[in-house]
Amino acid sequence: MKNRATVLRRELEEVRDQIIALERTLEEKPDYGLGQGASAVTRWELDQALLERLRERDASLEQALSDVSEGTYGICERCGGTIHPDRLAVLPDTKICVNCARAGESE
Repeated sequence: MKNRATVLRRELEEVRDQIIALERTLEEKPDYGLGQGASAVTRWELDQALLERLRERDASLEQALSDVSEGTYGICERCGGTIHPDRLAVLPDTKICVNCARAGESE
């Protein structure tokens, strides 16, 4: 699991770098004047949404690191089974196994 913690920390660092860069970009709010800056306003709003998603990802990665420390990383929170290492390689902060994910899609 030590290797998993390293991967999680690296990904967390990348997400935090993205958050910092996006926060800098969002410091200057475009003009909402009639007919002016419409594309800039749209870009700003999209960046706001992206920032929110990055913050959620940050929290999810923090939780995954905590799970590594507690020895519960890689355990499906729905069925209690082991999450396949290939799934964790693609989605390192996932909380559910592929079977439960598929079952959730069909519901």
